[in-house]
Amino acid sequence: MIAVLKHELSNYFHSLTAYIFSAFLLAFVGIGAMLYNIQSAVANFEYVLSFVCLGFVVIIPILTMRVIAEERKQKTDQLLYSLPIKTSEIVIGKYFALLSVYLVPLCIVAVYPAIFAQYGEVYLLTSYGSLLAFFIMGAAFIAIGTFISSLTDNQGFAAGITIPVILLNYYSVTLAEYVSSTAFGSLISLVVIALLLGLIVQYVTKNENAACLTSIVLTAATCIAYFIDSTKFEGLLPDIMTKLSLFERFYTFVNGVFDMTAIVYYVTVIIFFLFLSVQSLEKRRYN
Repeated sequence: MIAVLKHELSNYFHSLTAYIFSAFLLAFVGIGAMLYNIQSAVANFEYVLSFVCLGFVVIIPILTMRVIAEERKQKTDQLLYSLPIKTSEIVIGKYFALLSVYLVPLCIVAVYPAIFAQYGEVYLLTSYGSLLAFFIMGAAFIAIGTFISSLTDNQGFAAGITIPVILLNYYSVTLAEYVSSTAFGSLISLVVIALLLGLIVQYVTKNENAACLTSIVLTAATCIAYFIDSTKFEGLLPDIMTKLSLFERFYTFVNGVFDMTAIVYYVTVIIFFLFLSVQSLEKRRYN
């Protein structure tokens, strides 16, 4: 794993990827700090981080699009498979390299609240608590981007899928106001999600039996729960869309509340998508 980590870090810092990513992130933070902390004379640095959130739509795909897709395109993934290390160690090594690149500009950003505190009253606990949540939320999106990159050998396609995924998550709370809140509407939506999960399982594992079983079990469980008590399905879909939003949980930190459930949620998302990335590589390894 350490060898993979060192190799990936060498690639990132000997190419433009790390520098472009850092430049974009620092540019977004700089613009936010100028608008909120300097021009508007607002002491809350966490508002700047809230402003930068939408920038994930651009900077995360830049960072993650090539992490595995490039290996598949150049067929160098075959060399990785021949190494005496586990697939999970390959994924974790690559993921830690991405986190290291992500952490570099954040270390520079961490100086901002301390500088602003020299010229006024800045809420340092809230600022640094929000910065920690910002890092973990970004780590969750990087895990999602890593999984998407593992599904293709085309960097542009990987970025093209990652962008709408992040946008959908960003606007999920707004979209939740327009989706059906009826019990039957929630049932139909959950059945569609169950079928989509089955397709994902089939794509990742190439096992049609596992995919069919997943869809059937989830659909049957959903229908049984609906017929037992349909009232619990009222407003369920908008509620799920709101709770699945990574951004919405981050805004809790911006409001001055350190939410441990949000941290647990971010860590769960990271583990889940890294697991899917491992399964995707395992499928290719044994094929």
